[in-house]
Amino acid sequence: MPPKPKGGAKANNLEPKAPEAAPETVDERNRQRFYQTNPIEKQFEEVGLPGLTPAEKKTYIHSRLLLPVAEHKVPLSSKTEREFWKQVTKEGLPIRRLRKDYSWGRDKSGRDLGSYKLEDFEQRSLKQARLTALDILHLNFLAKRDIARRNAADVAPEDIEDEKKRRTDMAALKRELYGEITGPLANDPEWDDVIPIPQNEPEDALAKIAYPDDYAEAVSYLRAVMAIEECSPRCLRLTELVIALNPAHYTVWLYRFNIISALRLSIPDEITWLDEVALKNLKNYQIWHHRQLLMDYYYPMIFGDDEDVKRLAKSETDFIAMILAEDTKNYHVWSYRQYLVEKLGLWTPSELGATQSMIEDDVRNNSAWSHRFFVVFSDPTVSTADLPPTAHDPKVPDATIDREVAYAKDKMVLAPQNQSGWNYLRGVLAKGSRSLTAVGEFAEQFVSGLGQEDERVQSSHALDVLAEVYQDKGDKDKAKLCLQRLWEKWDPVREGYWKYRASEMERAA
Repeated sequence: MPPKPKGGAKANNLEPKAPEAAPETVDERNRQRFYQTNPIEKQFEEVGLPGLTPAEKKTYIHSRLLLPVAEHKVPLSSKTEREFWKQVTKEGLPIRRLRKDYSWGRDKSGRDLGSYKLEDFEQRSLKQARLTALDILHLNFLAKRDIARRNAADVAPEDIEDEKKRRTDMAALKRELYGEITGPLANDPEWDDVIPIPQNEPEDALAKIAYPDDYAEAVSYLRAVMAIEECSPRCLRLTELVIALNPAHYTVWLYRFNIISALRLSIPDEITWLDEVALKNLKNYQIWHHRQLLMDYYYPMIFGDDEDVKRLAKSETDFIAMILAEDTKNYHVWSYRQYLVEKLGLWTPSELGATQSMIEDDVRNNSAWSHRFFVVFSDPTVSTADLPPTAHDPKVPDATIDREVAYAKDKMVLAPQNQSGWNYLRGVLAKGSRSLTAVGEFAEQFVSGLGQEDERVQSSHALDVLAEVYQDKGDKDKAKLCLQRLWEKWDPVREGYWKYRASEMERAA
């Protein structure tokens, strides 16, 4: 028999594979590159070690030994290391290989960067490169500014403007790439010398306030400059920023006034700015307190100039009228108006006429009634200072009492159930030390058939007045009947009060 041929290495008869599709994501490209730099790895995963040819086994096993030596995890002598790398070169073993488990990290929203489409990943890389370039220019600006300061010189305005724009671009890129948020102050070179003081809340706080990022940054800078009591134009601009973000921030208003007084800034200019803020925040109390501080500061400066005082009074009353046209019962505005009348001495027919016009427009406007009472009975020329609001004032002329009683009656006929007019009438009578019996006949026109089937009551307030009128006249039964009908039918909501009044009447008898 002829000798058997020597057994050679049995090659794997693998059919040629179709070329792989082009990768679409970063992870797909990573896998392709991994197999390209680890040529036996794919076959090993498909057929295992027994399925490899001897040459492939040798290559695979040797490649596994490369990394520990390359990473200096296996110590070798100099001679052994030279022989080792000589053999690696001879065998053509793959040295530079990608890791299979390489991670590109995650973006600001937690998404794996490996899942990015290649074109999206390329755009992200370009943005990172642009951010790096901007950061280099930013560091260059800081170095240039330091040199200028050491030489007692100023940085060119155009360089500062370029830096502001650069920081804005950097902030946008950082927010887009990494979710880092920086506000306008951190991006402004003017504030580089200030170390902001953030809000310090305990870690175990039950409910931490989630301040908006811009507001949290602005207030942290505000704390820093307030801590050193800095009064400067930039601090004034900072207060404007904080107020725009939160007009109810009481402390920033006080700090703003301190800056204005320390720098001796124009009060008319401040009032012009304040007008715009007030129109956008009709219910804000701090605005009107700030306005009052401005008046207290400004009025002594113009006290001796009647024309300046008149101009100020007109501009203020005109603006108040504009605000009240938007909200006729704004308590803060009416309080400020009383302050202004007293401060500027506006005990004038025009001020009284203004209240009359507002009552004509809305007879139920209690604020206008209250202001009228203040204007009429607090005028220092016809009233006694420091008396309680409803105390008798002998200095008030009888003609004024008669006029105001008649005025109240005229308006009460229009709206008998309106409590404002009845309260005003009581106050006027008290100022003139006149009894309610003086208006008993007037009140009776709103009540008829009391206690009978045809009972008709147009005003529960008139019934209240009549109870006191009848009591003063000694008719206890009729007075009690008025109170009884109030708690039974005409004002049962305040039943307890009316019964209390009746019991007091009995006790007095």
